Amino acid sequence: MGHNQSEHGSFVWSDLDPYAGFIYAFGDLNCHTKAERSWEINGNQMPVCVRDVGIFLGLAIGGFLFSRKGFNRWTIKDTFLSLLPDNKLQSIYKNDRRMLAMLVIAAVAAIPIAIDGFTQMLTDYESNAMMRLLTGTPFGVLIGAFMSASFSARPAFFQLDPAKVQLPSGSRFSMKAEEE
Repeated sequence: MGHNQSEHGSFVWSDLDPYAGFIYAFGDLNCHTKAERSWEINGNQMPVCVRDVGIFLGLAIGGFLFSRKGFNRWTIKDTFLSLLPDNKLQSIYKNDRRMLAMLVIAAVAAIPIAIDGFTQMLTDYESNAMMRLLTGTPFGVLIGAFMSASFSARPAFFQLDPAKVQLPSGSRFSMKAEEE
């Protein structure tokens, strides 16, 4: 695990202008930056590995998708699920399976990156750049969509009245009755 930096030459922060220095510092703080797992552009190694490029690409895609399809439905969970068509959510809302739906979506997006990453860590398998990009992107889309839903869920926009929220299948927010 990790890599030997001396094999790839020394790195001096003072050789960079402040803009490039910030970008590479961000990469160093967030990524292993292994040369064999990173792309090169014009002879310069990217500040993050290919998987992280996929995650950042997915973040942008997830945010863009939410800006076009998502909308505020009071809670983060319901705001996140607003990305899906209402007719596909009717049974989920009728049976109150919203959390299960979110977990399934998260698993579908996270399982590929987990399988690829743990297989590389625990075996001799080494995935290629395209596999890393393809496993990082769905995970980034998930994170981007979830972050967008987190920033967009605003009960105050409904004057704090849950009855004003329109949910699929005519569902409404209500308090569950306490059992005695």
